[in-house]
Amino acid sequence: MDAAHAAPSLEQLATPLVWTGTDGRIAGATPAFCRWLGVSVRRLLGQPLASLEVQDDALASRLLAPDAETIRLPRLALALPGEAPRFADGWLSAREGGWLLEAHPVDEFPTADPAQVLPGAFSAALKGLAHELRNPLAGLKGAAQLLARRAHGRDVEERELVELIGVEIERLNTLLEQLLSPAPPRPHAPLNIHAALERVLRLVESEAGWSLQLQRDYDPSIPELPGDGDRLTQALLNLVRNAIQAGATRITLRTRVEHGLRIAEQLHPLALRLEVADDGRGVPEELAEHLFLPLVSGRAEGTGLGLALAQQVAREHRGTLSYRSRPGHTVFTVLLPLPGVETGDG
Repeated sequence: MDAAHAAPSLEQLATPLVWTGTDGRIAGATPAFCRWLGVSVRRLLGQPLASLEVQDDALASRLLAPDAETIRLPRLALALPGEAPRFADGWLSAREGGWLLEAHPVDEFPTADPAQVLPGAFSAALKGLAHELRNPLAGLKGAAQLLARRAHGRDVEERELVELIGVEIERLNTLLEQLLSPAPPRPHAPLNIHAALERVLRLVESEAGWSLQLQRDYDPSIPELPGDGDRLTQALLNLVRNAIQAGATRITLRTRVEHGLRIAEQLHPLALRLEVADDGRGVPEELAEHLFLPLVSGRAEGTGLGLALAQQVAREHRGTLSYRSRPGHTVFTVLLPLPGVETGDG
């Protein structure tokens, strides 16, 4: 029996998988892999698996150096000759009679992990700059308060200008405090993610009014997860506010359970997929590679800390935050591991 017929269980999976015989040539693939790559399984059969890699030789080198461990191959570019490449994080493992490649598409992730993009030296310099700015800002605040007392009773325009100085100084002080004094971690406790979402919706409804449509698309079967309710609520509120600031008129909050999902490099039996989808302008192309870095904002009045904080909170809960975007359709996706659900007879 050949390898293509030796793994019927693989062919029934919804995960993009492709496998080879001992010669490294493709012996089979799941329908999900074919749909993702945009080709039929007949075109794949007999092709060397290494020939699918179009931008590097990481896959070929691993096939030449057998390893009993499953190897992660980040951001593989795969395609048949003449076809547009598709990008995926690959998981390559040796199996009896060949190789198995599991593909996790990353089309929606425009860049590498921003935590790796931002060098530690730059982060330290940023904090140092924030610290140095505190003293002159304190002096400006005192001067503004003195001017405000002197401006009392004078013309309206002069008072408004002095008040504006004070407001901007307070905004800068708040920004510096966020940079220098991030919230300390707190012990996680069981929480209902939908309760956190409802809290976010109440806050947003009071801010945005009737001009915004807020839609719920919840999976009621999602169990409680361990977390910091206040931190998660703030992170989700930042995502919704980001959508509003991008001109959204309709925002959908969606929750789903995922089975057998990899988050970063850890496989979880159960995971939460939480999506914040909106119909706003989308992420500007010039910000796509730096969107989650601190102080990056598409608005002149923005601090650029909302999305950076949201990603940090996702990491605190062993999860990830990513997005895909085009004008009229942007989706921010939070993936969080869920505890196993114990089953019983009643």
